[in-house]
Amino acid sequence: MEKMIAITNQKGGVGKTTTAINLTACLAELGKKVLLIDADPQGNATGGFSINKVEQEKTIYELLLGEVSIRECILKDVMPNVSVIPSNVNLAAAEIELIGIEDKEFILKKEIEYIKDDFDYIIIDCPPALNTLTLNAMTTANSVIVPIQCEYLALEGLSDLITTINLVKERLNPELDLEGIVFTMYDSRTILSQQVVENVREHFPDKIYETKIPRNVRLSEAPSFGQPITVYDSKSSGAESYRKLAAEVAAKQTV
Repeated sequence: MEKMIAITNQKGGVGKTTTAINLTACLAELGKKVLLIDADPQGNATGGFSINKVEQEKTIYELLLGEVSIRECILKDVMPNVSVIPSNVNLAAAEIELIGIEDKEFILKKEIEYIKDDFDYIIIDCPPALNTLTLNAMTTANSVIVPIQCEYLALEGLSDLITTINLVKERLNPELDLEGIVFTMYDSRTILSQQVVENVREHFPDKIYETKIPRNVRLSEAPSFGQPITVYDSKSSGAESYRKLAAEVAAKQTV
């Protein structure tokens, strides 16, 4: 079965897009064919693969409005084994334009049916909000990865997100499961990082990835160069951490 993963957290600045970009790149390194869908109007996942988002005329926005087919949207082989459905600021209008559209939460799911057999993994980068775009991602996906920043307010909103995931599973997509929680911007030298990990582990003991993504300057620099960390600095601690995370994700699929 194809693995379709929504990467989401309604809290911004938690490393969501960084995780989407680099998990995609690292799964591709493992020889997996990966489609990254950028469902965030900021288009940062698109830019993370050196795609000029401003120039794109066939994006997820046009797809949701029914103006193009899904195959027309896919930018193939932006890197070996990586294809991308791009996004840009136009997507911000989708929420309003889809008002009144029947089954608007299922538009992406219906389109994905045409191409899902072409890929081993489909990764969806969600916006930092629980809106129609995120619901489209959750009705399409069969699992959710939640990045959490190792900071004091990390748990704020997590229970709401879990409630949303459970509601979507109950009412819209029975296949949806919480794949796991990944800690980002982790600093093993601080007591706070360790406390956040322990706190989350108490609530979700079976849903924590062993791999923790460290605070890493090279990791934060990579997007401004339009490159995943595996290209920008292949030997950095950030690159090695995302490779380990990709190995964990791949191992779960083979179990």
